[in-house]
Amino acid sequence: MNTKHRNWISILSLLLWAIISTTALASFVPTAVALEYNKEILISADFSGRDLTDSSFTKANLRYSNFSHSNLRGVSFFAANLESANLQGANLTNTTLDSARLIKADLTNAILEGAFAANARFDGAIIDGADFTDVLLRRDEQKKLCKLAKGTNPVTKRDTRDSLYCS
Repeated sequence: MNTKHRNWISILSLLLWAIISTTALASFVPTAVALEYNKEILISADFSGRDLTDSSFTKANLRYSNFSHSNLRGVSFFAANLESANLQGANLTNTTLDSARLIKADLTNAILEGAFAANARFDGAIIDGADFTDVLLRRDEQKKLCKLAKGTNPVTKRDTRDSLYCS
């Protein structure tokens, strides 16, 4: 084999190796990266349909923000302002909502199972079909939510009133 052919074979081998390496790296994408938005002003931000597992929005201003159909498992919304936020169909399992303002928030069909919501305020919130199983709430907030509670969560099949232990 002459030198010219060996050079072409070497170039093609190198090119093939580069393509395979690039393809392997491009296919390796982590499912979710925890992000920190602590104390950020994110009014009307669009986080819809995102996987924000274990992210932190501590003391963030999230008024009118859109989290519809997002995966918010384990997210910290400690003391966050979620007034008029869209949380329709969001997965808020094991989320920290302590001292959060969810005034007029839309929690239609949201899953809040195991969330810590002590001192959270839900005045005027829409909770149709929301699942509050094992959510830690103040008794007065639980009573307010029971006055609004209706529907069944389409994913967990749990009745909103039952998940809030409404009488």
